[in-house]
Amino acid sequence: MSRIGKQPVPLPANVNVAVSGRQVTVESGPKKLTFSHRPEVSVRVDDKAKAVLVERRSDDRLAKALHGLTRALIANMVTGVTTGFSKELEVNGVGWAAKIQGQNVVLNVGYADPRQVAIPAGIKVEVQQNRIKISGPDKQAVGQLAAQIRAQRPPEPYNGKGIKYVDERIVRKAGKAFAGKTA
Repeated sequence: MSRIGKQPVPLPANVNVAVSGRQVTVESGPKKLTFSHRPEVSVRVDDKAKAVLVERRSDDRLAKALHGLTRALIANMVTGVTTGFSKELEVNGVGWAAKIQGQNVVLNVGYADPRQVAIPAGIKVEVQQNRIKISGPDKQAVGQLAAQIRAQRPPEPYNGKGIKYVDERIVRKAGKAFAGKTA
């Protein structure tokens, strides 16, 4: 059995989980996430243990792979509606900046025209000086938006300019060395 898949997902007191067919809905207050799982696994809520259980229907390779995946996705949904997820990016470059205009993040990162990245519904973006903080209940949407913003100008190894994650370490390279002394 999958070591991850066989563990039940514990439910905090203020989280409600509903399973109807293959649709799993997790909600806590105003936050609500839905997920449609594959038919190779089944999901049920154990009210006595206050937990969500994921079981696979067969022992073939795909079912084994989806067992742990489905459990991890449901655990991320529970974490998302209770505490949420966040990613923080840093813009490094002289005169480079980021700002929010409506539902877009506008990046001035050394190109002739500013780059715009749309903010999906349910995701909150804050910009303070050279830092961009992305937060929301959906882990996949937060990570995807952060990756889209970073892709506009990935960090380069020579000068360290670009958009990087705050905890990312850029391996710096030495530039061209001057050819040795002439005799």
